[in-house]
Amino acid sequence: MGIVATLVIDIWAVILSTIFKLPTTNWSMVGRWCAHLRTGQIIHRPISQSKPVKYEQTIGWLFHYIIGIGYAYLYVILMVFIVSNDPSLTSAIIYGFVTLIAPWLVLQPALGLGLFARLADKPNTIRALNLSVHLIFGVALYFSWTLSLALF
Repeated sequence: MGIVATLVIDIWAVILSTIFKLPTTNWSMVGRWCAHLRTGQIIHRPISQSKPVKYEQTIGWLFHYIIGIGYAYLYVILMVFIVSNDPSLTSAIIYGFVTLIAPWLVLQPALGLGLFARLADKPNTIRALNLSVHLIFGVALYFSWTLSLALF
């Protein structure tokens, strides 16, 4: 589920970038941030000024998919053990929006973009992109769950 949902948002990002010329996440910078965590550096101002690391793009993409898988796993746990055993599109969309907490309050500030990307060149564009990506993630989680139930 997490791989499928993450792949769907990556396709969505390509569509937005291709058709509307909107920016996509620079996974190299996310990878750079991840790599610098082992040295204890959490906050960068901005990450682009921090020392590049070998394989940062690969690290960023791996981090992205690990997070997507983790979010899917947590959603399944929430649905099965806390809410019910039957997910709904509404619960998945709400969950998708809840996952915005991490980029808005952790990752973007750590990359030097500030809370809610307020220091980005176009913060409202970034926020709108974040909202759309996390909405699509929630929808993709729901449909991948229902598809997996139908297949297995």
